[in-house]
Order: sequence, then C-alpha cells, then structure tokens
Amino acid sequence: MKLDILVFGAHPDDAELGAGGTIAKEISLGKKVGIIDLTRGELGTRGSAEIRDREAEASAKILGLSVRENMEFADGFFVNDQKHQLALIKKIRTYRPDIVLCNAVHDRHIDHARGSELVSHACFLSGLIKIDTMAEGDDEWQEAWRPKQVYHYIQWKNLKPDFVVDITGFMEKKMEAIGAYSSQFYDPKSKEPNTPISSKNFTDSVTYRARDLGRMVGVEYAEGFTVERFIGVKSLSDIF
Repeated sequence: MKLDILVFGAHPDDAELGAGGTIAKEISLGKKVGIIDLTRGELGTRGSAEIRDREAEASAKILGLSVRENMEFADGFFVNDQKHQLALIKKIRTYRPDIVLCNAVHDRHIDHARGSELVSHACFLSGLIKIDTMAEGDDEWQEAWRPKQVYHYIQWKNLKPDFVVDITGFMEKKMEAIGAYSSQFYDPKSKEPNTPISSKNFTDSVTYRARDLGRMVGVEYAEGFTVERFIGVKSLSDIF
C-alpha cells in the first residue's frame, strides 16, 4: 500500500497531539495516511502498554487511518543506530510516502528529539540504492525511496513553526482522537499518579495553542510544523 503521508511518533498519542488535525484534514481530502509508533509507551506512568495498544487502535479508527503499526522499540532507550534505521527504512520503502511527519526536533521528553532525528536519518538513507532491504514476509529486495518532504510537528515546547496548517473544522476530530487515550489525559476520577500531561491545563493547552496559531494566520485553528529545508512556492499567491 502506498501512502501519501506517513506519520511517526515516539509514543502512541504523539501523532494525535502534534498533528491530529492535519491528519484528519488530509484524510478528508482523500489522502491515504498512516501512523507508525516507535514504542508502545511502556514506561508511561499511567496505564500500560496493553492499554496504550487499545487506545491507539481506537484513535486510528476515529481518524480513519489506512494503517497503524508499532515498531516496539524500547521506550526511553531506543537509539539512532543502524539497527533502528534499517527497521524504519523497510517501512518507508514499503509505504513509499511522499510526506513524512515526525516528532519535534527539541522537546521535554528525550524520546521526542531522538525519534525526530532517527526518522529524519532513516528517510534520507532510504533513498540510497546501495542499502539493501527486504520487507518482512517478502522474498524480493525493496526499491529505494526517499520522501519528498520531512516535517516536524510541535509538542510540549512552544517552538516557532516554519509554517502552519489551517485545521479549522477538524479540531473536534483531533480532540476526539486524543480523547481515545483516556489512560493518559485529564480524568478527575482517575486514581493514577499525576503527570505533566494528565492535568486539565495540558488538555486545554492543546486547544488554546491551536487557537493561537490560527489567530496568527487569520483562521480559527492551526497546527505548526518545522522544516529541514526551505519551502518553495510557485507563486506569491500560493501563500494565504
């Protein structure tokens, strides 16, 4: 299956928090979008890996993803090395996305920046024809494939975006997908320990960040992204 957009997240829920509105919007436009989670979030203070698996599946249905997979890398301890790069190269060559979205380049959680770098490097290496890979369950060598663009969504830290996507009309879907992770976010009835993302303030911040980014470009809601290279436009009128 060829995907138009492949989204990577170090943990289940990263993609929804950082780019859930953009994902929902692109799917509504007929794009095929998939998510690959690098870990099962097994070190998370609240819930468990098994609960996160079910929550990720529920969120995938809400968003209408074409595919969702989990690499089962070690939460907190995966590294950007040949083994992990090759595992991701196989996925990139399998799904052949034109655009890749991945974690923030800098963030509070160490896995986010590390996942960002790992995915970025794998996307580059995936285009090198002398790196041989074979997908699991297949007996044919994969063709090299390099995504046209790699964009990084914004997470805990308020990084300055290089561009923003208007997600007006899709904020409710984004919050519904985030809400699928009920073990992780604000629940006044929960007996689990408090974490930085389990507060009402954090959940509210997802909305007010989107409102603020939208305000900056004259729309109701927006999501921000950073880039690895200059963005080119064919005409000044391409920018609203």
